[in-house]
Amino acid sequence: MATPPSLCIENLKKALDAAEIGQHPVEVHGALVGLICGGVDQQNQTWVGPLIDLMNDGQPLEPKLLQLITDLYQDTVTRLADFEFGFTLLLPEEEVSLSHRVEALSLWTQSFLTAIAIIQPKLNQASADVKEVIKDLAEIAQVEFDVAEDEESETAYTELQEFVKMSAILCYSEFGPEPEMDNTENSEDNKTIH
Repeated sequence: MATPPSLCIENLKKALDAAEIGQHPVEVHGALVGLICGGVDQQNQTWVGPLIDLMNDGQPLEPKLLQLITDLYQDTVTRLADFEFGFTLLLPEEEVSLSHRVEALSLWTQSFLTAIAIIQPKLNQASADVKEVIKDLAEIAQVEFDVAEDEESETAYTELQEFVKMSAILCYSEFGPEPEMDNTENSEDNKTIH
């Protein structure tokens, strides 16, 4: 079972505060996902440099904070690469007011867009679908925070959240690493042919 987002957010917030880094945990996750979905090399911690540039002006992170972010990175890569693990956005839980959740979604989306633009130089040559979702995400990043606490607004927020999630997955499928061929499937095919 996955760790609830509130625990991840709270742990990450404590570590960010202790390191005196003025980033919200959702911004860190948005940037991580943007780097991953933009196609950052997933080997040898290549993602660390661009992330540190984005969140701490290139200054090294404290080891405890870096380990927490590394764990989050690895979890995110696993969830994006295998749909069975269910990729989710790191956002506040339902107990938090809707206006705060909308603000968090906006921050997440802004960080995602910044990171994907930094890591993906061919963004302007992307497919029409990706170009369109990037344009839509830019509009979501500007969404108003003053929302009514009613069922209609809650539904709209849920739809926006789902759209952002699916947009990230679309970007990952375009810019992320090529899926590896499953060797067990090939060996089964070979057995059938014989």
